[in-house]
Amino acid sequence: MRTILTAGALALALMAAGSPAGAQEPTVPFTSITFDEAVSIALQQSSSIARARNQVALSGLDVSSATMEFVPDLRFSLSGDQDFGRTFNTDEGQILDGNTQGMNARMSSSVTLFDGFANVANRNQAKLGESAALLSAQRVEQSVVFSVIAGYIGLIEAREQVGVAEENLAFQQAREEEIQALVDGGSQPVADLYQQQAEVAAARASLVDARGTAVLAEVDLVQVLRLDPTGVYDFVAPTMPDDSEVAGDVDVPELLDRAFAARPDLAGLRTEVEAAEAGVSAARASYWPTIGLSASYGSSYSSATTSSVFDQFDDRKSGSLSLSLSVPLFDGRQAARATERARIQEYEAELALDDLRQQIALEVRRVAVDRESAVQRLAAAAAQVEAAERALEAVQERYGSGVATVFEVNQSQASYVSASSALVGARYTLLFQDELLDYYVGELDPAQALGS
Repeated sequence: MRTILTAGALALALMAAGSPAGAQEPTVPFTSITFDEAVSIALQQSSSIARARNQVALSGLDVSSATMEFVPDLRFSLSGDQDFGRTFNTDEGQILDGNTQGMNARMSSSVTLFDGFANVANRNQAKLGESAALLSAQRVEQSVVFSVIAGYIGLIEAREQVGVAEENLAFQQAREEEIQALVDGGSQPVADLYQQQAEVAAARASLVDARGTAVLAEVDLVQVLRLDPTGVYDFVAPTMPDDSEVAGDVDVPELLDRAFAARPDLAGLRTEVEAAEAGVSAARASYWPTIGLSASYGSSYSSATTSSVFDQFDDRKSGSLSLSLSVPLFDGRQAARATERARIQEYEAELALDDLRQQIALEVRRVAVDRESAVQRLAAAAAQVEAAERALEAVQERYGSGVATVFEVNQSQASYVSASSALVGARYTLLFQDELLDYYVGELDPAQALGS
């Protein structure tokens, strides 16, 4: 971030130098984004969430279509005809010679009374499909939130690594000044100064690399949040928990029980299995008879009659009511094939459910092992930093007494920097494993603070 700000300030200075006196200086767009705001932005702008919501909307349309199968339809038809030559007019009951025009208007409706409960099974399948889509959308939201969390953890760690590199550079520069004074006083050889200058250059290069890593971490967050790449953003890091707040051991069986109960994608696959069962019932309904009820009402007009259009429509009103029964005797085994296809789809859904349960169990066990290793690495890194700091103080005292060489001091400082960097990495590795554990268990809450 410091690199970005420096580049922005330099660009402003160059533009101001080339502007006429009194001209207004252009400003660089700058947006500050907290962790909570980043989560909100990701939930609003994620294309994955948008696609998941589209699937929910499509599933809702399927439910509406399946529900309307229970409602009678209503149709209005209007037709006209013209006859030429000698024709028999059914309305007049005689043969007419000439051109006649006619018109028919009819309102009709039909409803299925019984179809082997296929409509019931279709509606149940559609409702279960909608529930599965909702659960899948919840898991997609958790995945998006986790990507934001991972990005922030990477950014915070990169910033702390920059701090370690800056501290190392400051130490090396201070050592260079001390050695310069000793060399000028003749108490130390000039080779010590050259070696220390090399250490300062190496520390400066390490700082450049650390800052570059931090900038790339910010770029990754811009990509995750789908922000404008041309903007300048300040990602405000939340307060991190203290190392003393690290939770103890985790109970894997208890975590597995929680995961099997909380994972929305697992619940979604269970729902898909139930939907597949309803699909089997709908396919088997083709073996049953179908009973339907239909009704129609209308009238007609013919130019062969001298009565007016309205009088003819009033005189020729007619209606009908019919009840139909259709019994499938042989359909080329279409019902059998449809039922078999539905049963295979049900089996596929059961296999997917079993695979996901196995995957969840392995994910939880693996992250539990990784978290335990991260806890141990954090404790070891903290002890290493403490020991490296004491060793550095001791070798500095020896160098001041003329007992140790500058090479020993630099080695001790390198060990301290390495230990400090390892401590930062261990701290955020553990934080990442805790968040990953919540994600695998299915308890990742978008409203929960990072590290809590």
